[in-house]
Amino acid sequence: MVLTSDEINSALQNLDGWQIVDGYLSKEFTFKGFIQAMGFMTQVAIHAQVMQHHPEWSNVYNKVKINLTTHDEDGITELDVRFAEKAQRTYSAMIT
Repeated sequence: MVLTSDEINSALQNLDGWQIVDGYLSKEFTFKGFIQAMGFMTQVAIHAQVMQHHPEWSNVYNKVKINLTTHDEDGITELDVRFAEKAQRTYSAMIT
């Protein structure tokens, strides 16, 4: 079920740096270099496969941008929020 604006705003309070851009739950992650960025994408890809929820994302050198929406629901759902949380935890573990 698509989240309401209030539910999305509440979720954003718990997601570090995520924002709504063009209808997507979106964030750009920055790494020391290309290998770290690709390592992040590999780890997050495993979460995506387990969750059966695949992001729209891109990589340019040391940056990975993730855009999340649930296409079947035509909007942002709890699944997108859970995916964002997993991506955020993966990133935090890599940069500490």
